[in-house]
Amino acid sequence: MRGVHSAVDDIRRTVFEEVARLAYDYDENNREKTRDQVDMIPYKMVPGDIAKHRHDVYLERAIIIARIRLALGMNIDIGGHLSTHIDEAITDQKYFENPLVNVIHSACNACPPKQIRITDSCQGCISHPCQNVCPRDAIYLDENKHCHIDQDKCIKCGKCFNQCPYRAISYIERPCAAVCGMNAIESDERGRAKINYDKCVSCGQCLVNCPFGAIADKSQIFQIIHAIRKGQKVIACVAPAIVGQFGDEATPSKIKKAMDILGFADVVEVAIGADLCTVQESNDFLREVPDEIPWMGTSCCPAWSMMAKKLYPEFAKNISMALTPMVITARMVKKMHPDARVCFVGPCAAKKLEANRRTIRSDVDYVLTFEELAGMFEAKEIDFKTMEVPENEEVAIEASGLGRGFAVGGGVAAAVVEAIKHIEPDREMKIQYADGLKECKKMLALAKAGKLDGYLLEGMGCPGGCVAGAGTIRPVKETANNVAKFKAAALEQSCTTTPYLNWLAEVEERG
Repeated sequence: MRGVHSAVDDIRRTVFEEVARLAYDYDENNREKTRDQVDMIPYKMVPGDIAKHRHDVYLERAIIIARIRLALGMNIDIGGHLSTHIDEAITDQKYFENPLVNVIHSACNACPPKQIRITDSCQGCISHPCQNVCPRDAIYLDENKHCHIDQDKCIKCGKCFNQCPYRAISYIERPCAAVCGMNAIESDERGRAKINYDKCVSCGQCLVNCPFGAIADKSQIFQIIHAIRKGQKVIACVAPAIVGQFGDEATPSKIKKAMDILGFADVVEVAIGADLCTVQESNDFLREVPDEIPWMGTSCCPAWSMMAKKLYPEFAKNISMALTPMVITARMVKKMHPDARVCFVGPCAAKKLEANRRTIRSDVDYVLTFEELAGMFEAKEIDFKTMEVPENEEVAIEASGLGRGFAVGGGVAAAVVEAIKHIEPDREMKIQYADGLKECKKMLALAKAGKLDGYLLEGMGCPGGCVAGAGTIRPVKETANNVAKFKAAALEQSCTTTPYLNWLAEVEERG
């Protein structure tokens, strides 16, 4: 589904736009106006009495209401009108309350769990290879000699699927469950999707792969705008995958100007933190592998590191303790601007979970995805095509090319390998990387079997890396190409040349 624009994308992004517009229009002296406005959003998005996507407008509006609650940072099941609880959202600081990722039950189609079915395309051949390879005798013939599967006997091994010469056998799996690398999607008593939060690592892949738009995460759009309007100094720390997210016209200098229009005090490149993270992980690897630990895993992806620790608690010490680029950059900003609040802007839903940790809250005040930022741009009617910036105005290029390369799968490992060549040229480096949690699990299984001793393991929760995060807008390949150009435009390629290297000791000490 990723990369193909759909009605679900439109609904999700319109909700962000409307919540952003509500926040920018908020009048402290006329709260009744805000209450009226928030209650009217579902009617604005679903006008009239004829449903566009569901069987009635009331259901469509109910789903929109649930999405608005989450976009306001509220719990999904609080009940009542939106205006009843809007005062809870009118604050400049609201931490995410668990759960972060939520199933909107009224939107869930109760898709069937994993099944193998024989379709009407079955020709009733006399060979019956599907029946012959079935290990449980789950395939039987009807009076017309056509095959059927007894679902009570079927073990979903897929052998029949691979044998049918007519491709008459279909393999069906609930989309949200199919993309969940943690097997965290279960079913409730009515067959609707249910998230097992003991397994979930908040990667967000389920919410962007549900074709019914039944899964959504919480947002801080309203609180960020409220802080800006109160006069708070909010500095945006922007991840490198932002390039191209808002179209070819949205150059770095135009994005910076647009962020200024939104009210952000400044824009800082998170790839600066990636440079420092690279140096930190390189030093950790040289010091610890293999003397203290047999292999080391990278730290920058919270979904990957949480998955590793959940599935293999014995590997907790093997995941690098290096600060993530988001945290390093945030600490640098707060060191330079003690009165500022930091908003991380990136492609990742799991970063919201990372920022919600008590040890990180003082560093990162807010997290916005690119989709949520797009809603703010729309609310302010920012048009990158018509926006003008002075010809000589350029955004300072401070991060290295390899630091920007963190956004794509394999980029972290490549940066560490290059840094180690500078630090200890004779050291032989072996790396393995995996993107997507299912592939990461396979990599961890190899590590447990002792087949990756001496390796640096890079794990990325999203297939393709950060460019495929749940908060992205553009197709993965397109974003990866844009990041490659952005990487090539850097004045320096090596992370070891960063002018901010002297900050590393200070941000580590603060931790």
